[in-house]
Amino acid sequence: MAKLYFRFGAMNCGKSTALIQVDHNYRERGMNTLLIKPGSDLKGDNLILSRLDISRRVDILAGPNDNLFDAIKKYNLDNGPFHCILVDEAQFLSIDQADQLFEVAVLLDIPVICYGLRTDFRLAGFPGSERLLLLAHSLEELKTICTCGRKAVANARKVGGKFVFEGAQLAIDGHNDVSYQALCAQCYFRYKQEADSLAATQGG
Repeated sequence: MAKLYFRFGAMNCGKSTALIQVDHNYRERGMNTLLIKPGSDLKGDNLILSRLDISRRVDILAGPNDNLFDAIKKYNLDNGPFHCILVDEAQFLSIDQADQLFEVAVLLDIPVICYGLRTDFRLAGFPGSERLLLLAHSLEELKTICTCGRKAVANARKVGGKFVFEGAQLAIDGHNDVSYQALCAQCYFRYKQEADSLAATQGG
């Protein structure tokens, strides 16, 4: 039986690069892959972008209400067979879409490998990631380091170069002056305490 895989990590841990490498490995062996990413990820439009300046065009740019099981089944019948489904920015999937990818692995017998973040800039879970953590047959953490050298676990958000710890969950890197920095837990809370202290001073 094929499996659902969830490979997660903080920003800059190489998730998209790893996906593109897996895609290359399959194609080099004459096997077909199907690439998917949620349309809510505006970065790169219909491309999966790596920070190493490599990219791949997606086959399915999924809308929030798209049924991925139906879309993959049809795509497989029309253009397949596919030997692996690769999903980038999986944190932006809906709970239903995570369920549908699980069904693809189990019912269509096609391996599905999802890459994404586990938590947002407030250390809260993304609905898609939370569901994948519950359903995936295999979980793998992709690691990177904080600027201090410790393992990064948090995805801190900056707006205009300043750390922020409140706001909407969805804000895309590179849009509206938003950027992210991978931090260890110690640095994350240090920056958060500094921001809280500054806000309290300004409020007073």
